[in-house]
Amino acid sequence: MQSLWVKKNDLAQTQWHDSEAPVLADGQILLAVEKYALTANNITYAVVGDGFGYWNFFPTGDDQWGIVPVWGFAKVVASENADIAVGERVYGYLPMASHLLVTPANVQDGGFIDGAAHRQGLAIIYNQYHRLGTDESPLEAERAIFQPLFTTSFLIEHFMRSNDWFGAEALLMTSASSKTSLGLAMVAKNLSPTIRRIGLTSTGNKAFVEKSGLYDEVLTYDDLSAADAGTPTVSVDFAGNGQLLAAIHAHWGDNLKYSSLVGATHVEERGGASDLPGPKAELFFAPTAAESLMKEIGPAAFRARVDEQFSAFVKGASAYLTIEDIAGPEALQSAYLAMLANEVAPSRGLMCQMDQAQA
Repeated sequence: MQSLWVKKNDLAQTQWHDSEAPVLADGQILLAVEKYALTANNITYAVVGDGFGYWNFFPTGDDQWGIVPVWGFAKVVASENADIAVGERVYGYLPMASHLLVTPANVQDGGFIDGAAHRQGLAIIYNQYHRLGTDESPLEAERAIFQPLFTTSFLIEHFMRSNDWFGAEALLMTSASSKTSLGLAMVAKNLSPTIRRIGLTSTGNKAFVEKSGLYDEVLTYDDLSAADAGTPTVSVDFAGNGQLLAAIHAHWGDNLKYSSLVGATHVEERGGASDLPGPKAELFFAPTAAESLMKEIGPAAFRARVDEQFSAFVKGASAYLTIEDIAGPEALQSAYLAMLANEVAPSRGLMCQMDQAQA
């Protein structure tokens, strides 16, 4: 078995680690990772891995090294669980690795959770595995690439709408080319059409963002001063760039009604900004928001609401996003480093698999 280890204090340091196949205990299953999506979201998991516990899902046994979590598909290749058969496929939270040992608990027709001791107390949204039968389904790549990010998009819009957008008339989104920002723009367009959607992006990505058709206005970071500071606005910062956040607060001042921080796509400039004018910047943590909404409306209703918006998003995304298959350890390692360095164009959706023969 192989897994890609990442140095926690230097995310560009990586190495493949070999290990023996485990002996399964009663009730356990062994998953072979078939394919997973690689997005900026995975880089965020690594960047904030210590603070939010993302390194704890797939521990290496070495405190200096971690395994970056990803979303994808896996097949049961060994089973000591009477309810789960070899050959069954699942979708869920996986390591950048060839295999994952799981201790299924609360097994139902639709899925199960990993009851492993080290995953107790971690966010339930990351511990769920959806059972898929034995056959592949349409749009699996789109699901892996977009759905984890899209759920965050859905939850941000729900939070803002539940608070009457804090009295704002416009929504400003940084990293407007990111999949989470694109998703938020679409959900806001559908469910809060009176809110003006403004996207901030780099000069190189401006044409791509405009092509999406999801924003009322697209500005480059250099053109931030051209935005109407007189319009009450909420901001959602996906970039994690302290200087940019300070500029946003300075530009809108008291007309900035709420400032939300989500993820960190500009890794090298993710330092915070202090003494900001306007509201205090608040961190948005999707797992907590998801658990709260699920308690309020129930898991089934929650999934149905997300899926309705997600289906519409996928239908439109094919016009400006291209899915690429990447296979083999060397290519996967290179893809991770390129994503870390922000060198992957937003128009590319990367699907990764260990076995080159399957590509």
